[in-house]
Amino acid sequence: MSPVLDQARDLFHDGVGHFEAGRLAQAEGCFAAALVLAPGRPSLLTNLGVSRVRLGKAAEALPLLEQATAAEPDNLEAWAHLAMAHERLAHPVEALACCDRALAIDAAQPGVWLQRGQLLVRMNRAEEALTAFNQATHFGPDHADAWSHKGTLLREVHRLEEAATCFERAIALGADAQVHQYFLASVRGGAAPPTAPRGYVQFLFDDYADEFQHHLVDLLGYQGHTLLVAHLARVAPRRFRSALDLGCGTGLCGPLVHPLADRVDGLDVSAGMLAKAKTLGVYTELVQADAATDLLASGRHDDLVLAADVFIYIGALGPVFDGVAHILVPGGVFCFTVELLTGAGDMQLLPSLRYAHSENHVRQLAEAHGFRVLATVTAPLRQDQQQPVAGLYVYLTKPG
Repeated sequence: MSPVLDQARDLFHDGVGHFEAGRLAQAEGCFAAALVLAPGRPSLLTNLGVSRVRLGKAAEALPLLEQATAAEPDNLEAWAHLAMAHERLAHPVEALACCDRALAIDAAQPGVWLQRGQLLVRMNRAEEALTAFNQATHFGPDHADAWSHKGTLLREVHRLEEAATCFERAIALGADAQVHQYFLASVRGGAAPPTAPRGYVQFLFDDYADEFQHHLVDLLGYQGHTLLVAHLARVAPRRFRSALDLGCGTGLCGPLVHPLADRVDGLDVSAGMLAKAKTLGVYTELVQADAATDLLASGRHDDLVLAADVFIYIGALGPVFDGVAHILVPGGVFCFTVELLTGAGDMQLLPSLRYAHSENHVRQLAEAHGFRVLATVTAPLRQDQQQPVAGLYVYLTKPG
């Protein structure tokens, strides 16, 4: 072997060592240097491409993995990671084709079946996705993520008892117990956790930030923000000194309330959502915090606090009411929406993973925290399965 190829081989082995130790940037450097010395080697193309996929460099990984699969059509690892690269570049059709090529080489790959199912879910092909998740759990009976995704899809198609079994299996296999107990409560009923797990909500909305507004407003017909502010102008026709938009998300409420207030600030647990809201230029300050836990420590003094479509992620509203009572000045207005619970009880975690609250419970909370009810309005919030979701629009004031 020539000295150049010896050096390439040593760099390759160093790269493998770095990769296995989780030092992906160092692995990338070794594989890239080796590829310069031994261009076109499928093993180097594959490992450099895999490293770049794992580093979030899908666009740079794509041509490497395409070269690797062209040189070695039976290279399962290259096909699987080429599917990941296409997925991250929003090429679902190409990603699905790569999954199929990988499975044609070896069908007993639970991770590839899981990836195929996730792709099909995003393509709204639920029945095919369920078949893929079934294959993932068949070939990987100890694959916690496969059971979790299978349970999530079963929950979404209202096969609730089967979903519960999947979530229990995921918990037994070491999946995040807090998150999966929350999922389990949504399909089993009974006692629900007081709020959605904070880590779950942060991850969900950080991941969802780019698509959030289009999905919520354009696809689900969400109108909660519009109606909340429209009724505010009628219920409390005044100008506000300082408004706080709780759970501001991407900023749907901000532009609507900005003409009514001298200052509008936003608060949300998701950094991704706050980054989107910042681009609107209507918020004076944006703070990453939790409405249910962080308001009591705040030194704010606001005369308007609003929360549109936020309390669907908070079951026990008492801590939020405590926080708002702490920051709202006498004479100030606190307005919000809740998904309306039409059955018995005060609060319920629904299979949609949203909390619903009864009007009577909201009124009791208001009284217990020193608020007076100015008005309530019942109107749809959004569509679900092409049916309107009933919402309660609530307007409270803190007596002077």
